[in-house]
Amino acid sequence: MKFIDEARIEVIAGDGGKGSASFRREKFIERGGPDGGDGGRGGSIIMVADENINTLVDYRFVKKYVARNGEIGRGSDCNGKGGDDVLLHVPVGTIVIDAELDTIIADLNQHQQQVIIAAGGKGGLGNLHFKSSTNRAPRQTTPGEKGERKSIRLELKVLADVGLLGLPNAGKSTFIRAVSNATPKVADYPFTTLHPNLGVVRIDNQKSFVIADIPGLIEGASDGVGLGFKFLRHLQRTKILLHIVDIFPLDETEDVVASSVAITQELKKYDEELYNKPRYLVINKIDLVASTEVQNKVEQFVTKFKTHATNTNFDQVFVISGVTGQGCQDLCYYIMNFIDKTKQITTQELEPYTS
Repeated sequence: MKFIDEARIEVIAGDGGKGSASFRREKFIERGGPDGGDGGRGGSIIMVADENINTLVDYRFVKKYVARNGEIGRGSDCNGKGGDDVLLHVPVGTIVIDAELDTIIADLNQHQQQVIIAAGGKGGLGNLHFKSSTNRAPRQTTPGEKGERKSIRLELKVLADVGLLGLPNAGKSTFIRAVSNATPKVADYPFTTLHPNLGVVRIDNQKSFVIADIPGLIEGASDGVGLGFKFLRHLQRTKILLHIVDIFPLDETEDVVASSVAITQELKKYDEELYNKPRYLVINKIDLVASTEVQNKVEQFVTKFKTHATNTNFDQVFVISGVTGQGCQDLCYYIMNFIDKTKQITTQELEPYTS
């Protein structure tokens, strides 16, 4: 199924039914008095978060959702039937925005969480409500209220514990394939990842975390270069970021340090809060470097990186190979430990997680 993380729809709630002007008519009973019932409530448009859905693709094809009107009131104090509500199921993590006011209506981040995005109109009052000592035969009624009508923008932010950040072809997809059940496309050219991929990393039978891979970020993303900032919002809910760097790029003339520093600045331009999240520097593709040169090459890279970057905000540095799996398990254990500590809301120093 194609991954769709944005959609715009129109929602129209039902109008309330009109109240009834009726009088009691029975044999041997004269002037029975008013007995007009109220109109029914109009149907509402309700959005429901559903963990079994992972894309907004359905809302790319159907753009308009209309709820039924309430029925009119009837005699014998019979109220009209209310219009049925319309339930719209969306992925967990969907943000519902009023497109005209540009305000957030709801952030649906829990399974089965519901929100009324367009309320149905109230039913009108029947003439029974207007009876008084001075008005024994009222003919007044009220019409039902109009249902709300809105233009809605839907934006999906995936729910993941860990987000992968890095240049195109840095090995993010290879890494997520190595440690999780995700199977993103892998190839020896940039921008093989065109949409976010989620994978579940299982440490043991009771411990796991979700990792998100997004398309590579490059310098100039804030100006729309490459895929720009289109998918960065999917990292905003993560607890930690892994900045994956290719220590052995395909283009030998490429200055990996300069490029890596540049994308950290692009991250800062997009969202200061995202930039300040805990971040690990993960040096990848060490299988392409002679074993005797790995330590020296890594030290040179880290030193140069810290020299060129201001406020790098890297809490740890890891060395891995996504192809051979070297270092991946230790990294996953460390991440699991970090997530456990975060859940416990503790300030204790992190130590490697052991299964």
